[in-house]
Amino acid sequence: MKTMKQFGLMLTFVMATLLSSCSGDDNGGGGGSAANGTIKAKVGGSNFKSMEIASFASKNAIGGGAYMIAIQGSDEEGNAIQLILNGVDGQPGTFEIGTDTTISAVGTYTETEINLSNPAASTFTTWAAPYEDSGVVGSITISEITDTTIKGTFNFTGKNQEGTDTKAVTNGAFNLDFTTGN
Repeated sequence: MKTMKQFGLMLTFVMATLLSSCSGDDNGGGGGSAANGTIKAKVGGSNFKSMEIASFASKNAIGGGAYMIAIQGSDEEGNAIQLILNGVDGQPGTFEIGTDTTISAVGTYTETEINLSNPAASTFTTWAAPYEDSGVVGSITISEITDTTIKGTFNFTGKNQEGTDTKAVTNGAFNLDFTTGN
């Protein structure tokens, strides 16, 4: 009986150690950096982490040495974050998301409510930044960019496209390989 009790205590100790060693950053949020192939953030205080298979970045030349960069990722529930930079030079930097900026920077978060019994009745709610008269409501920072990858951080407050409420997207990070179109 004493041996069983010691085994139980040892098993409890091992499980507690394993569980406490798991990083909360693996589930999204927390800022800093994202795992390769993903986007992570805190959305309205909840963790978001995109699936690698549903995440991508593209960089397309638009002329005059300028590029349009699109970054998008969706999680298992169909929720998505999209970031767009239009007119950037393809170099690291911080770009404000606002109504009066020289570089067009946009952030959106789309929340999905799937109706499994009637998929056509599923709903999608999108919070976008910037919005009318918003001023600066966030930023996108490219910390590293090559011909094949892009890494950085972001935050924004988006306005519901069908209403007046806002949603904060904070501690965002991305680490993605570019798809074709570089």
